[in-house]
Amino acid sequence: YGDGGSGGDPQGNGQNKNTLLGKILRFDVDHGSPYAIPSDNPFRNGGGRPEIYALGVRNPWRWTFDRVTGDLWAGDVGQNKYEEVDKIVLGGNYGWGMREGFHCYSTPPCNVAGAIDPIVEYDHSQGFSITGGYVYRGTALPALAGKYLYGDFGTGRIWAIPTTNLATT
Repeated sequence: YGDGGSGGDPQGNGQNKNTLLGKILRFDVDHGSPYAIPSDNPFRNGGGRPEIYALGVRNPWRWTFDRVTGDLWAGDVGQNKYEEVDKIVLGGNYGWGMREGFHCYSTPPCNVAGAIDPIVEYDHSQGFSITGGYVYRGTALPALAGKYLYGDFGTGRIWAIPTTNLATT
């Protein structure tokens, strides 16, 4: 879910646990009416909206589960300078609207307690609108096996990064 604001998250939705905007949501459509909340969602018992799985994202544009590990990967479209790839974890906070990629977005200090750094970022000299990709698990291209592939919508550039031995896993 995007942050729902114009430039810069003016309503502060990314860090507001009482709105669904700027979040990764998780709910169970097979139970409840209209849905149930998974028992391990971080705010199921209070402190924020129970549907929230993770927060602090600006505009996640395409996400995927690694079919081998179950890890959730997302491309998060930046605001003015940086695009990022995030490995989304239960209860994770990715820092938006205080941080953009590894950098302060708002006036320093921009510390977000427990914020998770992106796996990788790129600046707008390389592209300006990330499109999240897919963890390749095929056999036809062995050099790409186990790598997360993603691209930039504006430039058409494509990258591949390893999904193992990451400092943030």
